[in-house]
Amino acid sequence: MKVETLRWSHNKLEMIDQRILPTAFEYVSYDSAASVAEGIRSMVVRGAPAIGVAAAYGVALEALRLQSNSIDSFKSGMEIGFTVLAQSRPTAVNLFWALQRMRKVWDSIVAQTPQQVAARLLEEAHEILAEDIRINRAMGAFGAELLADGTRVLTHCNAGALATAGWGTALGVFRSAVEAGKKISVIADETRPFLQGARLTAWEMVQEKIPVTLITDNMAGYLMAQGEVDAVVVGTDRVAANGDVANKIGTYMVAVLAQRHNIPFYVACPLSTIDMNIASGADIPIEERSADEVKGFRDMHWAAEGVKIRNPSFDVTPAELVTGLITEKGVVMQPNKNKLQQLFE
Repeated sequence: MKVETLRWSHNKLEMIDQRILPTAFEYVSYDSAASVAEGIRSMVVRGAPAIGVAAAYGVALEALRLQSNSIDSFKSGMEIGFTVLAQSRPTAVNLFWALQRMRKVWDSIVAQTPQQVAARLLEEAHEILAEDIRINRAMGAFGAELLADGTRVLTHCNAGALATAGWGTALGVFRSAVEAGKKISVIADETRPFLQGARLTAWEMVQEKIPVTLITDNMAGYLMAQGEVDAVVVGTDRVAANGDVANKIGTYMVAVLAQRHNIPFYVACPLSTIDMNIASGADIPIEERSADEVKGFRDMHWAAEGVKIRNPSFDVTPAELVTGLITEKGVVMQPNKNKLQQLFE
């Protein structure tokens, strides 16, 4: 992917405004933890790995912003920054993983000057970004081996370069397969209500000339029944210790349909997305977003005024519906607690 989803420029974090793709392409600049948190909350940036990287830079930006303050003011301001970032979105575990990693670095150098702390935190944020791309490349290579030449693969939501620091998780698998010389084609669910599939996944695939067909979410079962889908690969925002997977709302339905039609259902996820502290998917917090996202899109509304609206942003796919988890350490087939635990040993 030629486009940098997040980039460091002139002591600020710049992120592609994914709310306006594909009709416009713009970067938004951030200089504090609070502004980055708002960028995460409003979905300027989305996708679990990208959210984690953004949060790391949010911590570094806050340290840079406060580095001329007194030590006490610096410490209290940093605590506020960590809190604000942690409250931005509840489901993506990469957010909390990145904040914990940045706090660990801070705790190890807390006796140093604010300027030294800020420099070290920025260095760590840079490393988290670079590491994410390396991990995505590794996942892509493992995942590409699962797709035969000519595979027609369906994906839900956007788990591409735009959802990460670069290359992507699910879409990274597609990129790696093409890089390996395989001819694959992608079927992208539009992914209501925020249309990440229509606006983002389709856009990424078109940019790289990977054949892509866009369908509405309720067409997936029909195409499977017609024998037009060979595999499903999606990303995830959190995997529980037992292998249950939280991903964009609608993923569960795709997994059920895939099982009904004997189609393999793979989930691409870095180890940072596996939360061994959550026993099962029932314990994963599910974000409920604004009713406005369901009411219509941007300035166009089609729902009847006064109607009650629900807008859970994620659902949970039980582990028994997951054929395999694609990680940077390899593919875990039929994931369960013991197999996931071994990844961290």
